[in-house]
Amino acid sequence: MLPLFDSHCHIDFTEFQHDRELVLTRAFKTGVRHLVVPGVTRKQSEAQLGLSTNSGIQLHFALGLHPYFLAHHQHDDFDILAQQAHKIRHQLVAIGECGIDASISDLESQYALFVRHIELANQLNLPLIVHHRQSHHHIARAFKDVEPKYGGVIHAFSGSYTQARYYIDKGFKLGIGGTITYPRANKTRQAIERVPISTLMLETDAPSMPLNGHQGERNEPALIVEVFNTLAAIKQVPTSVVAETIFNESLAFFGLQQK
Repeated sequence: MLPLFDSHCHIDFTEFQHDRELVLTRAFKTGVRHLVVPGVTRKQSEAQLGLSTNSGIQLHFALGLHPYFLAHHQHDDFDILAQQAHKIRHQLVAIGECGIDASISDLESQYALFVRHIELANQLNLPLIVHHRQSHHHIARAFKDVEPKYGGVIHAFSGSYTQARYYIDKGFKLGIGGTITYPRANKTRQAIERVPISTLMLETDAPSMPLNGHQGERNEPALIVEVFNTLAAIKQVPTSVVAETIFNESLAFFGLQQK
């Protein structure tokens, strides 16, 4: 069985509250060995730190304020979260989920909050988990204002080869999930075909981002196998090479070799 690393899964969300352990056990049986749980709000970020499992999967955590919930964040949420992040640095593998979402209003407030996440990640020597939606130019502006020193993951990457190369050259990995399972995602699939396997990470974004053929269903980490198989087909590389490369790169990127 090939080892897999789900670099972005909201396994703590309420959609899994009744069968979380069964979901994780299914994922383990398909090869998932590590799973990163990103933060989206202050309360959720704090609560997820108590999450545990007997499934055999190792859970890893990030703290952050998601731009989608901008209207729900309180004025001191980031300061409180940043203080906690400094205290529990050893428990964290990243800062995020953070970023800019053009479908949400008040882009300048999103931008200011994103810049604060970049600064925090730099202070803690941690990578970022970056959310984007029609906002590549806003993110590039933020990176120009505050250079991310430790890179990160561009979650649910969808874009051109030029955009992919921009992020890779900045030290970022591209998070590859259900998007590539849709034949209509030609631009993204073509970009992924051209970049090195070592620049990619697998992710599900469960319970969201359903795969082709699973529309309307709850996504879950076991389905990362379908993302992986699609990626191997796009790259036209043996599955063992794809699995080993991405798994080892993910461990190294999140600093998990000794954990």
